[in-house]
Amino acid sequence: MPSAPRAETAEFAELSLAGRSRRQVDRAGAARPVVAAELHDGHHRAAPVKLQLDQGKEWATVAPLRQAMGALRAEFAGKPQAINQGGPGKEDYAKLGQSVEGQVSAIVSQCKLEPKADAMLHIVVGQLLAAADTLQGRDAGLPAEAARRVVMALNSYGKYFVHPGWQAIR
Repeated sequence: MPSAPRAETAEFAELSLAGRSRRQVDRAGAARPVVAAELHDGHHRAAPVKLQLDQGKEWATVAPLRQAMGALRAEFAGKPQAINQGGPGKEDYAKLGQSVEGQVSAIVSQCKLEPKADAMLHIVVGQLLAAADTLQGRDAGLPAEAARRVVMALNSYGKYFVHPGWQAIR
């Protein structure tokens, strides 16, 4: 099976996150399909998905998701040096990665979306977690590039999900 575009593909498996490492969560950035640990309650089946709108409309969201994504947007929009110039040090990038992981944890524990919207959200979450690993030095790559990948994931969220007042990060 040919690999799909890196930034918008994922596969899901019917698994529970409990007792599993975070690395089993979909990364959506791999060059090949990835089996993702189910982040919520096991309602997905193994099926490739591509980030897309809900019949031409943005996907519905809930307050905990909007709050977590809004917090990440505010943090990364306030760090243009980290995103554009690679200026912060290793510790600052690690803190950004920890923030991403913290907000994703809040999303996973509090966010209940309908299954199709949830599947779309998993793509964005996978992108965020992959970037968080690089920001924290757990995966190879440049932290500044990982910060840009977080911004790209946040901008994708804003494009595909209802979030009143959302503005893309430039």
